[in-house]
Amino acid sequence: MQTITHPLSAPHSPVSFQLTSHHYGAPGGRKAYIQASLHADEVPAMLVAHKLRSRLNELDRQGKVKGEIILVPAANPIGLGQVINERPFGRYDLSTGINFNRSYPHYAGQLKERLQGRLGADADANVALIREELRALTAAWQPHSDTATLKKALLAMAIDADIVLDLHCDLEAALHIYAGTPLRQAIEPLAALIQSHATLYTTAAGGEPFDEACSRLWWDLAEHFGPSIPIPPACVAATVELRGEVSVNYESARADAEAILRYLSLQGIVEMDSFTLPAPISAPTPLEGTERIDAPHAGMLVYLRELGEKLSVGDAVADIIDPFTGETTTLRSGVDGVLFTRLSHRYVIRGMNVAKVAGAVPFRSGNLLSL
Repeated sequence: MQTITHPLSAPHSPVSFQLTSHHYGAPGGRKAYIQASLHADEVPAMLVAHKLRSRLNELDRQGKVKGEIILVPAANPIGLGQVINERPFGRYDLSTGINFNRSYPHYAGQLKERLQGRLGADADANVALIREELRALTAAWQPHSDTATLKKALLAMAIDADIVLDLHCDLEAALHIYAGTPLRQAIEPLAALIQSHATLYTTAAGGEPFDEACSRLWWDLAEHFGPSIPIPPACVAATVELRGEVSVNYESARADAEAILRYLSLQGIVEMDSFTLPAPISAPTPLEGTERIDAPHAGMLVYLRELGEKLSVGDAVADIIDPFTGETTTLRSGVDGVLFTRLSHRYVIRGMNVAKVAGAVPFRSGNLLSL
């Protein structure tokens, strides 16, 4: 195992940030990239990474790392340093207001020009050439801020990987996964192993999140060059939401880490004892079928259903009570689906997102992710 420290700040900066990555195995085989807490203070992801590091150290000593694995246990040191009222504020870069998990480069447009006339009938050769160009494009990125330098460092480690897992958590949530539609079959074993309550697919979520910077270009290129030029979805990238922000305990972190390692073993990247794939606990659904339930007015929030519960159209999800008038509004599900996120606080303002329900019938379009 090798640990690498990546400096992020310019010389003579009044503050200085650095990123740490742990590298297992050797380049040349199948590659997995795993990062935790791109939104900085999402502790469940960091704890899972902590358990992964311990297990990978053990597997590495036993010679059971068969591919290359890069683990970034705390992917946003800048966000961890943004403290407001004694709490890290890691979702947005305070200097720009931009979400740390948005606005990554989408290289498909540049690749369409650079690859014209250079691809052929050999899918493996096409993948190798595309990855070579991706490494070159990422290396040529000239960042002009610490945050852009962070994004470049993360993307440079992930852009040529076979597997990319971006570990997050929500406010209050059942475990759920976001991934590209062409990756549905490849993600199903992970969803079963980690017991995902909602596995949400789309071809483009909007906002250019990290996982799509690694994966979406592959199906965009396949569509552009057509069936005569085989280009598989060579990067299986997913955002894994490890429940809620206070879901911090050793038992679930240990189980999640073991599920991820078993998934990597199915990819031939680590060697594990044999196991039986568990049955999935939910069917995958389109991200376009997810309903946002928003607060129509301010008030006290009282949930009437628990995370992971299956809802039908019209089922009550929560009450909002105006503390001044006593007016109570019951919020109801507009779709059949699974309640997979809730707020972690219990007083809301008008327009605030109160819950999300994963439905099976697409009805939304455009930017499908929260800001």
